[in-house]
Amino acid sequence: MMIKKCFVTGGAGFIGSHLVDRLIADGKEVTVYDNFTSGRMEFIEHHLKSKNFKYIKADMLDFETLKKSVGGHDMVFHLSANPDARQGNLNHRLDLEQETVATYNLLESMYLAGVKKIMMASSGTIYGETPVIPLTEDYGPVLPISLYGAGKLACEGLITAYCNTFGMQAWIYRFANIVGGRTTHGVIFDFINKLKSNPHELEILGDGTQCKPYLHVKECVDGILFGVAHASEMVNVYNLGCDTATDVTTIAKILVTEMGLNNVKFKYTGGDRGWPGDVPQTRFDVSKINKLGWHASRNSDEAVRQAIKDVVGGKP
Repeated sequence: MMIKKCFVTGGAGFIGSHLVDRLIADGKEVTVYDNFTSGRMEFIEHHLKSKNFKYIKADMLDFETLKKSVGGHDMVFHLSANPDARQGNLNHRLDLEQETVATYNLLESMYLAGVKKIMMASSGTIYGETPVIPLTEDYGPVLPISLYGAGKLACEGLITAYCNTFGMQAWIYRFANIVGGRTTHGVIFDFINKLKSNPHELEILGDGTQCKPYLHVKECVDGILFGVAHASEMVNVYNLGCDTATDVTTIAKILVTEMGLNNVKFKYTGGDRGWPGDVPQTRFDVSKINKLGWHASRNSDEAVRQAIKDVVGGKP
């Protein structure tokens, strides 16, 4: 499949900027479309002198600008979204607008411009609160318990509808928890900031037993591009992660060790989850993408450790 010109929504964000790095390194022409709400110029500024790179500072809700921008590209990599699931509890329109409406605007812009291929960053949160079993892509019914998960599920539905109605092709990845350099949110980011403020005590939301699969961001990018290159159905849906998981207390212990701290007291807020809408226990079945030929090279604990090294060491 010949893909030369790539349009990356959210391309100045955590995962998006790593994907842009890889696409540029592979010789692709890349347009980043980002409103820089959570994305940062410092994540992409090293590409500014490249003839294969340009960026557009605009919002996904700006339909006219989006419609003018997406034309002429071979494929869209759609990573734009509310990056922090907890924020939907404070602004109830956030996930509706930044996920569902934004994705509709993108799909309609693609339809009008004749762009047929889209990759979407979805999430394991679409499954909702399930038994503690490895979740397969055909698990159902999927009943998300957060506005973030509901927004992602709605996006998946819009994409499959556009594919079947208008002859598009999609790669939808339900991400594990993605970690690594340039992270702007999440448990590792939060813990580091708390320990910088108070290196003697770490507040841990919930009871610390919350346990989920973690995947390093560079492996996430590898998995995305491997699937695009090797999966050829009209709609290709994959869990992207590993078959192991890491609990929150283990993350705290690894972080304390990597930061060289001693005698840190862990203070738990209690309860089985960090916040309303948090799914405390998630396990992924990744055999589908493994059978395609892609495997994570690190298990979940190893991904967490490498991510902490990246963040603490300032590795991009």
